[in-house]
Amino acid sequence: MSLFLALSKDRVYYIAKAFAPVAKLFGLRVYKHVSYKAYDVPQAVYIANHQNNYDLFTFSHVVPHSTVTVGKSTLKWIPFFGWLYWATGNFLIHRNDRSKAIATIAQIVEQMRDTGLSIWMFPEGTRSRGRGFLPFKRGAFHAAIQSGVPIIPVVCSSTHHQVKLNRLNNGRVKVEVMDPIYTKGMTEKDIPELVAHCEALMKAKQTELDEALNLL
Repeated sequence: MSLFLALSKDRVYYIAKAFAPVAKLFGLRVYKHVSYKAYDVPQAVYIANHQNNYDLFTFSHVVPHSTVTVGKSTLKWIPFFGWLYWATGNFLIHRNDRSKAIATIAQIVEQMRDTGLSIWMFPEGTRSRGRGFLPFKRGAFHAAIQSGVPIIPVVCSSTHHQVKLNRLNNGRVKVEVMDPIYTKGMTEKDIPELVAHCEALMKAKQTELDEALNLL
């Protein structure tokens, strides 16, 4: 599929469409909500909470058109998944080397400007695995401010220890694409406040989603 869509900006979108139905095989019922304001944004930096491997089958329900993700460069060495990740045109960055990471963010910004693509990032940098929200790294926020596009938070309800492979019903999951946070006029000095604001919004949204599921 990736080879057939080699020139398409929607490679990640179509791969996500293929992954989304797999949630049913794990006994997960995924409910999605996308802010109507997010539909009006032609280009953005999407930031999502990163819990575990099941994120592949929950967030895939809301991946927008013309979007690629950003991950660690070491992913490309992982058989099958890593190769697919590279083939679908996602951006790979060197997170262990600060100077290379900064240079890569600059390259990502340049590619965003050249292609009009949005990017999807997990600002925690790794799976939280039940530890709550981990501290946000700043790469996504640098990219948004430098490219002048909004940040759009995407939040999934808590899934840690929810899925057991030996049962058919693993419950419900809610995924929500929130309102855009506009970065026009912001500078690097605004990043700490922007990071704190996004963290607070996303934590509150996950609590809201968890409580809503408990009422169902």
